[in-house]
Amino acid sequence: MRGLTDKIAIVTGGASGLGRGMAKRLAAEGAKIVIFDIDKKGAAATLEDIDQGASYEVDISNYESCETAVAKVVKDFGQLDILVNNAGWDLAAPFMDTQPELWTKIVAINLFGPMNMHHTTIPYMLKVGRGKIINIASDAGRVGSSGEAVYSACKGGIIAFTKTLSREISRKGININTVCPGPSDTPLFAQFAGSGESGEKLRASLARAIPLKRLGTANDISGMVAFLASDDADFIVGQTISVSGGLTMHG
Repeated sequence: MRGLTDKIAIVTGGASGLGRGMAKRLAAEGAKIVIFDIDKKGAAATLEDIDQGASYEVDISNYESCETAVAKVVKDFGQLDILVNNAGWDLAAPFMDTQPELWTKIVAINLFGPMNMHHTTIPYMLKVGRGKIINIASDAGRVGSSGEAVYSACKGGIIAFTKTLSREISRKGININTVCPGPSDTPLFAQFAGSGESGEKLRASLARAIPLKRLGTANDISGMVAFLASDDADFIVGQTISVSGGLTMHG
């Protein structure tokens, strides 16, 4: 893909799962990777896989943590070209069985976290008049997901936030788009599905419901992320793209 060589790309949640796949794909396309994650060991493993880049221990739910880390990236690398807002977290349970303490944590990570990252990175992009931001939402934010009411609300919020912010700043050279993974084989999905026979039954039933007959993988999602980060996507802005094997088909 065009235009990714030597670009500086921050990937939040790059220590595992889809984030690790995104970091590896962007690195393969020539970008220099910076991982923001609270999992130092996992981030180090990702960097070992790609044999380049840097990692910073960042709590994206904390504005000051984001602000400090982003400033350090610009100081250390001299530029900031791409932001992939991938970090996320959930604890599946029926909404009426949950309490406000859990809602607060889910919202802090999945909604305020990306907002913090936008607010702290965009000023650097505005200075040079260019930048690419890819927000990882979820098809749960488009069609809902039982047991994930607050998470779905956050992801729906990210979709709307992407469109609104695109209207505000796309004329200044910053492209923001959203990728919505469908059910994917990740540590978060494993936590959601649970272990044992019930977990295997859920995995199998979802695979049957997907037209392509399998769960998504990091490779499936990372290709779309790399495309949206590249020069090939310069005329794409404010869009929401599902990568779900056909489980959700939105016009």
